[in-house]
Amino acid sequence: MAAVQVVGSWPSVQPREAPREAIPERGNGFRLLSARLCALRPDDSSSARTEIHLLFDQLISENYSEGSGVAPEDVSALLVQACRLVPLNQNHLVSKVSQLIHHLLNRLQYLPELLGNTGLLMKLSDLAQSDPEVRRAAVHCMANLCLSVPGQPYLEEPYQNVCFQAFLTILQSPKSSDMDDITFCMLLQNALKGIQSLLNGGRMKLTQTDELGALLAVLKKFMFHGLPGLNIEMPTVLYPTPLPQYDGRTPIKPQQSESSASRPTLNKKKKSKVKPKKIQQGEEEEKESSGEIEAAPVTGTGRVNLHEGNTWCPSSLGVQSLPLDGSGAAEKDGVSSSFSSSSWKRVSSSESDFSDAEGGMQSKMRSYQAKVRQGALVCFLSTIKSIEKKVLYGYWSAFIPDTPELGSPQSVSLMTLTLKDPSPKTRACALQVLSAILEGSKQFLSVAEDTSDHRRAFTPFSVMIACSIRELHRCLLLALVAESSSQTVTQIIKCLANLVSNAPYDRLKLSLLTKVWNQIKPYIRHKDVNVRVSSLTLLGAIVSTHAPLPEVQLLLQQPCSSGLGNSNSATPHLSPPDWWKKAPAGPSLEETSVSSPKGSSEPCWLIRLCISIVVLPKEDSCSGSDAGSAAGSTYEPSPMRLEALQVLTLLARGYFSMTQAYLMELGEVICKCMGEADPSIQLHGAKLLEELGTGLIQQYKPDSTAAPDQRAPVFLVVMFWTMMLNGPLPRALQNSEHPTLQASACDALSSILPEAFSNLPNDRQMLCITVLLGLNDSKNRLVKAATSRALGVYVLFPCLRQDVIFVADAANAILMSLEDKSLNVRAKAAWSLGNLTDTLIVNMETPDPSFQEEFSGLLLLKMLRSAIEASKDKDKVKSNAVRALGNLLHFLQPSHIEKPTFAEIIEESIQALISTVLTEAAMKVRWNACYAMGNVFKNPALPLGTAPWTSQAYNALTSVVTSCKNFKVRIRSAAALSVPGKREQYGSVDQYARIWNALVTALQKSEDTIDFLEFKYCVSLRTQICQALIHLLSLASASDLPCMKETLELSGNMVQSYILQFLKSGAEGDDTGAPHSPQERDQMVRMALKHMGSIQAPTGDTARRAIMGFLEEILAVCFDSSGSQGALPGLTNQ
Repeated sequence: MAAVQVVGSWPSVQPREAPREAIPERGNGFRLLSARLCALRPDDSSSARTEIHLLFDQLISENYSEGSGVAPEDVSALLVQACRLVPLNQNHLVSKVSQLIHHLLNRLQYLPELLGNTGLLMKLSDLAQSDPEVRRAAVHCMANLCLSVPGQPYLEEPYQNVCFQAFLTILQSPKSSDMDDITFCMLLQNALKGIQSLLNGGRMKLTQTDELGALLAVLKKFMFHGLPGLNIEMPTVLYPTPLPQYDGRTPIKPQQSESSASRPTLNKKKKSKVKPKKIQQGEEEEKESSGEIEAAPVTGTGRVNLHEGNTWCPSSLGVQSLPLDGSGAAEKDGVSSSFSSSSWKRVSSSESDFSDAEGGMQSKMRSYQAKVRQGALVCFLSTIKSIEKKVLYGYWSAFIPDTPELGSPQSVSLMTLTLKDPSPKTRACALQVLSAILEGSKQFLSVAEDTSDHRRAFTPFSVMIACSIRELHRCLLLALVAESSSQTVTQIIKCLANLVSNAPYDRLKLSLLTKVWNQIKPYIRHKDVNVRVSSLTLLGAIVSTHAPLPEVQLLLQQPCSSGLGNSNSATPHLSPPDWWKKAPAGPSLEETSVSSPKGSSEPCWLIRLCISIVVLPKEDSCSGSDAGSAAGSTYEPSPMRLEALQVLTLLARGYFSMTQAYLMELGEVICKCMGEADPSIQLHGAKLLEELGTGLIQQYKPDSTAAPDQRAPVFLVVMFWTMMLNGPLPRALQNSEHPTLQASACDALSSILPEAFSNLPNDRQMLCITVLLGLNDSKNRLVKAATSRALGVYVLFPCLRQDVIFVADAANAILMSLEDKSLNVRAKAAWSLGNLTDTLIVNMETPDPSFQEEFSGLLLLKMLRSAIEASKDKDKVKSNAVRALGNLLHFLQPSHIEKPTFAEIIEESIQALISTVLTEAAMKVRWNACYAMGNVFKNPALPLGTAPWTSQAYNALTSVVTSCKNFKVRIRSAAALSVPGKREQYGSVDQYARIWNALVTALQKSEDTIDFLEFKYCVSLRTQICQALIHLLSLASASDLPCMKETLELSGNMVQSYILQFLKSGAEGDDTGAPHSPQERDQMVRMALKHMGSIQAPTGDTARRAIMGFLEEILAVCFDSSGSQGALPGLTNQ
């Protein structure tokens, strides 16, 4: 309450001269309440506290406005009395006092008198202030003014800037000679807290580079404030740079240098004085501030002495051993005795150099310095959250370690604190900041690359980032082995998980993940449940990063005891080594060997571990500190089981060939999870089921890399899904109390392998269909969206797509969802409608016409109307709506088109497509619209060429092919222009000429783009345009030839050169259906030449002869150059 007492002694505010009686109507409420409060005496009784609560509430609710008659001295007296009445241990009352202070100072407009140019707090906090305690209290007041109070307006922006500059000036100024160290630490804490409040509550944005750089410079300086054996000097401003920035270190005594640079072996006499202590986790918080719990200051070049003379070298990080139970076991084994002696203790030759009073002062000093470091780190965390990541990464080298050059000291960084700070809380803060920097850094780190040896005069930026990633791995693993606090161990592991999730291991040298993998294994058995959970999170990050990685594949295939039982392992002996091998919940490995593909007979220890965590009773050795487990529960704590299920899901996604060996066993695990009462366990079980189903589907796709004998047999997949459908899955689908679980169960149901679905018993097939159609009426949007998507999957199943009744039922359900208020539901429904119309097209291609005849014309009309409306919706809906429109117009039979009821809807549908082709929508939408237009042209029953909309459709496509920024859209429009198979479908001679000229122009502009990413599609675009031009030549009539001749006279060389490239090039991998073999391309030109020869041209018409000569010359050059490329250079001179 010292902050308020300064305000209470308000020397600069003069009493108002006007008598209070002059305005009796104003401020009466305040004076009455103030009088009642001032009449009270300190009393800790409940009745007194109740009365104080009531008075505070009334004072806060008073309407204070400018000119309310409340004098500053009355406010001061009130606040001083409030501080006297409220004991500091009454948190609720202290909070009320803070609200009252904030409320009065803001509403009564005293801020100019406090924070103005000549304001009280500005004067008292100035460097010229002679009394250090007054200055500190003034800064404390300013920091309190910057706090945000819920429901109250925040400081206005000008005052925010004033406070920020004041705090920054304090942090940049050296300690004055008249200020003692503890007061200076408190001053720094208040300034840091003030900046943190401005960044958090005021949402202050640091947009100026100098402003941000100045703040980061002082934060880096005070991150190391008072750290034993380290004293750094920082520039006034840090600037964005890829290179490590200057941080000068003041010289320290040789004895200090030796102690901070390495961990020498202690002599026997001194070693005997250090006794190992067993410190419980709860005691760490109490003893941390006095520095009783410390970690060893270890640098990147030192050695750490373990008990009994064993040494550990950082260079052999992957082959070091650890105690089994983390902090507790480490201390029992004597490890903590060598890790808890920090440099400030080791500087002295004797522990009795200080008197008790001096020792107590030293301890207090260390506590205050640690709080400054923590304040700087917490403020840095707020800074990170208030700036963009791309700005933050400009300062990467200032805070992240890099690999030091030979003989050079390593630059100080966040890892310096993690390795050397004696306070566990400060180490944890540093790790939280590092995690925040690493979070979302994937794009920045993606440039890293060190797979090849770089021997150049300079170091590329990609190699610098790779070295930084490597050093982060080394330092974090070093910190992990040195750490004794369970809470900090958890932070280290979480930080490693963030690093693993964002680093590009496919571009880095091997072994990084192996070292992390081997060192994290024992922590899965740590006594602290949070450490165990974070260890599984890290393993999950490893198996999900750039999966599948060969390095991780090898790690997964290691025998269960690999790294656990030999002397070179990164983990201690587990007792027994195969501690997780117990009776499996499902069939044994031998029983499920039928599902194990050849070459994968080695069991995956991580899968077995996760299964055992989920389904087996917990072991006694881990039960002591499991706060997360329910009373009387025999299983591992829920967070542990959920994380194990998450790891299994990630393994199924990234390493399915290994996971499928446990297919039936995992099926039993899923059944057990979905049969439990905990909805979270059920949900994660459903997610695992969906991922397994998706993995099985991927194996059977035509483009799958899995060999047929490596796939899970269909009969086994049928057994798996039969188990699911006979188990708790149907109950989860109908569990309306937990809609998220219902939606996840729907997603799982949609991941059934089509080949397996057709072999399921009829009653199970009907169960799936009936449940999905029923859930489509759900009021919950999550469930409805999942159901719509599942129906869109089922309509593609070969065994269902010719079932007219099912397709009609699915169509009605999807159309109903297409009108839902939720955009997500409509987007899923539009996707499903697109799939359903794909099914209609597939059914057209079957010899049996019964499906087309039986499918309802009224339903087709309804689908067309819904698709037209959906094409006006948001882009997420529109892209699939136009796809559906194209398929529906393609599907229409002559019997439909002849009906008057269809004429108007066909016109509307085509106008909707034309509008979408021309609109400035997302490129995916326009691509789908062009694709749909090509589908429309495929229906010979439509009056293409004679209908009024013909010219509009062609004009839209020619506009896109010549001017669209996106080359993939251009390719698709050129493909649509080459779809019609008859000359009359192109319309008039003028229309034909416009299409021809547009394609020639498009060919000429096929390299015109401002987007570098589009260049990779240039060849595909030219291929498609050349195909379209040859197609038009093969259909042209005599009246079309003069226009073609005219164009070729102007641009013939250009067209000829590109057509020659088209004839000689290989497949370009586009998705337009262009012929890819040289024989097919050559045949196209010969067909065009043959067609030209068959045209009956009028006497004296030279156009036909000129075009034939053009085509003959192309074939001749192509034939000549097939044996020699020498004919191509002379082509431009033809």
